[in-house]
Formats: sequence, structure tokens, C-alpha cells
Amino acid sequence: MKILVADDDVVSRRLMERLLQRAGYDVILAEDGREALEIMLGNNAPRLALLDWMMPGVDGPGVCLEVRSHRERPYIYITLLSSKGAKEDLVAGLEAGADDYLTKPCDAEELKARLRTGERILRLEDKLVDAREEMRFRATHDPLTLLWNRGAILAHAKDEMCRTLRERSQFSLLLCDADHFKRINDLHGHLVGDAVLQEIASKLSGSVRPGDFVGRYGGEEFLVILKDCGPESLLRRGEQIRQSVASVNLEDLSISISAGAVYVDEDAREENLEALLSQADAALYRAKLEGRNRLVIAEPHPRKTREMSEASDSILG
Repeated sequence: MKILVADDDVVSRRLMERLLQRAGYDVILAEDGREALEIMLGNNAPRLALLDWMMPGVDGPGVCLEVRSHRERPYIYITLLSSKGAKEDLVAGLEAGADDYLTKPCDAEELKARLRTGERILRLEDKLVDAREEMRFRATHDPLTLLWNRGAILAHAKDEMCRTLRERSQFSLLLCDADHFKRINDLHGHLVGDAVLQEIASKLSGSVRPGDFVGRYGGEEFLVILKDCGPESLLRRGEQIRQSVASVNLEDLSISISAGAVYVDEDAREENLEALLSQADAALYRAKLEGRNRLVIAEPHPRKTREMSEASDSILG
């Protein structure tokens, strides 16, 4: 494990380096508080730190205060080293954010035992962070497809509507449904049906840009949010997504989706998300009636019918 040793005294610094290297640590040295801060707030920072209390520029407690103000960063277990032994100094160091405190000169075996305690605490902290992230993932993702679940994808759609109105931008929604899914389940079983949903999810995720969102809307339905996608590019991008799924052949089983799409811009301030999803659902129903494996675009704003028609003519030639 990497450990930072920050001490302005070169002899103390080198002695501590040799001691810790013999104990199996990868030692990083800093000559003062400012250099220590640069290392501790940089990329791939050490998780253990030994800081001398008295250092030029920024002292040990000052380094602790600054490091602890960056709450989003991985935790660093900090031990202050000082010749000060008064109780008020101990309290001041711990209040500044130090995890432990040793008076100089410190016993080598005691130091190593304290550092092993720090390592145990860091491992526990890492487990807690991993558990929290796993719980967060489970709360927001569909367990079968690993896409955003219904609640999360709808929350993203609401956020995108707010951003669109605030920034006068635009985005599009695609409501997609696996074609003949009931028949697939009936003829081939639910395990094959699950594999079909996973394959569709993979193709949808691989067909969108960074910043777009794909979620499992429910059952065999998926919701795709295409950021900064208006009527002039919706048909092209929607067709790319549909075709990416139609290219799949799973165990000689052809897979396709039907999709209903709607685009949203600042003129949709009178609309709500439920109304837009209803329009996308109606377009999806039309796609099913017209033979499946196709995209139908709903027109949310009647005054823009001509614009959409011109965009379609341009794309389709």
C-alpha cells in the first residue's frame, strides 16, 4: 500500500522512508505541506499519510482541514506526528481531521501497529462504499438487462424536459417494443425470452451516444432518451437504432423492435411527460399495426408538421 510521508526535516524523512519500506509500504515523500496537499489531492493519491505537525507553508492540521473539505475523494487515513504532547494539541489535531496522533520520536512497532489499524479501517470503508454503490445500482437498474429501470429512466426524462425548457434545447423519446415477444416466450420458453431482451438491451445501449439514456420501461418495452435530437435527425437516428436490433440473429431467431418516437423542444412547455409518452405509445401502436419492425414518429406540435415532412424527405431522398 502507498503511504505519504510529509516532513520538512530531511533526516526524519529518510529514516521514516527506510522504516516503512522495510515494513512493505510504497513510500511517497513530501518536503512541506503544500507538496503534501498536491499529492493527496492528485490522481491515484496514497490512502495512508504521515504528516509532521510543523511544516512550512501549510502545517499538518492545515493539510488535514483542506483534505477533509474534499468529501467526494477517496478517504485518506491521516496520522499526525509531533513533538507536542499536550492534550489540547491532541484534540486540535483530531478536530482538524486527523485519524491518529503520535508524539515524536515514535516507537517503530507502535507506528506499524497504528498503520495496520488504519489499513483495517480503510478496507472497512471501501466495503461500505462498495455496498452503497451496489445498493444504488440495484435501486436504479433493471436486474435482467442492467439498463436503467422504469423509475430511473422516467426521472432522466423529467430532468431532460427541465433542461430543454431551461436551455431552449431539444431531445427525443423512443418507446420501443420487442416484436412477437409473447410468441417467442410461448414457443421457445422464458429463458430464450430473457436472452432476447438482453440482446435488445445491448443493441440499444450500443446504438446511442454518451449522454443518452436507455431504460427498461416495463416488460418487453424500452425507453430511449436522445439528447439534443430534434426532428431533423430523429428519423435517421431512430432508424439506426431499429436497424441495429434487426441485425441480430439469436440462435436462428430473428429479433426486431417497433418504435414510436416523439421529439421535445422549448415549445413543449404546455406538455407533461405523461402526455408525451402517450403520444409515443400511440405512434408505437401504429408501428405495430403497419407491420412491425418499423419506426413511427408522432408530431407533438401541429404547427411543425411541415418541418418534419421536409426533414423526412431530405433523409429518405
